[in-house]
Amino acid sequence: MGTVIQLSLPSRIAPMAERVSALIGLFATQRRVEDDVFWLKENAELLNILECTGISVDPASLAVHEGFYTRAEERLRFFPQYYRFILSLTLDIEALGMKGDAGERMAHFAADQGLADAELSDLQRAEARRLMMRRGIDPLNDPGLDDRLRAFAARDRTFALPNKKAAYELTHIAYYLSEYGRRDPRLPQSAVRSLHFAGLTAFLEQNADLLAEICIALIHAGETPPEIWTDWLGAQTRGFATESGPGVPLQDDYHEFFVCNWHAATVGAPVFRIPVAMERTRFDRAARPAPLREISLALMELEGARCGEWPVMRRRMAPHLSPETVDLIEIAAASSVHFDAFFEGFARAGAA
Repeated sequence: MGTVIQLSLPSRIAPMAERVSALIGLFATQRRVEDDVFWLKENAELLNILECTGISVDPASLAVHEGFYTRAEERLRFFPQYYRFILSLTLDIEALGMKGDAGERMAHFAADQGLADAELSDLQRAEARRLMMRRGIDPLNDPGLDDRLRAFAARDRTFALPNKKAAYELTHIAYYLSEYGRRDPRLPQSAVRSLHFAGLTAFLEQNADLLAEICIALIHAGETPPEIWTDWLGAQTRGFATESGPGVPLQDDYHEFFVCNWHAATVGAPVFRIPVAMERTRFDRAARPAPLREISLALMELEGARCGEWPVMRRRMAPHLSPETVDLIEIAAASSVHFDAFFEGFARAGAA
């Protein structure tokens, strides 16, 4: 009788702590060099996600950032135009476990130099304030800032039309006012409706990057995102692939990979479940259609037959759309209680 030998094969997916450490190392040392502003952007985004979600980070894995941290104050003085990236990365390195107080000195420097005063956008001023307030410094003394941000967020008709810039700004208003989920942002119900409108547009575009950020913003606002959206995002999060090698191009979907996993962490799902090689690596999402343009063209072609009532337009639009797109709109309509109000603005019937 033969002997059965059981082999203990290593799992393709490393334990959580190793996955996080590998990602930190990959983005710190393999994709770009520290002198590249995109290095700052990518690493600031990753560490911000780790910090605000409370994902456990082995302090030893931050050793790859010791060089940056040692020179961070000098870099801030020479590149003050990048102060938000540099300060964010420094503060998160400290928050995740590296010993030091450079962040406090840098926050004081940024405030003393009036760097936030160079910002034209209320949103960027809010980000600057949020960063420096992590060390107890308010660089603005602008008591009306929060109200202006809430007023922008409350204009829901802005978000019934495709406008990615405005939609991302909306999500970040929720992030900054809530301190990334640590306090009530006190968003009015009209702003919650704005998030639903922006989410419906993102879902119709099948834009997981934007939809993930919107769902996170809803959670930070104390709301529960539509289950259809979160289930779809879960499937997209599991669909990423990597390609590694010295010549792979880096115009990739790393940001969508980040925010989909940020959403997963926020809802308590497994995160970063993908093998990571310690070499130049790109992240690619699974291919999917983007039917929003098809829907918009169908609406435009209807001209005088266009109206803002979804039950009527469901019948009128169907002959102009592929069966797959018809199904997608039906799913979108079922996903949010705000769909009818969204569609009234999305149809642009008043412009017919």
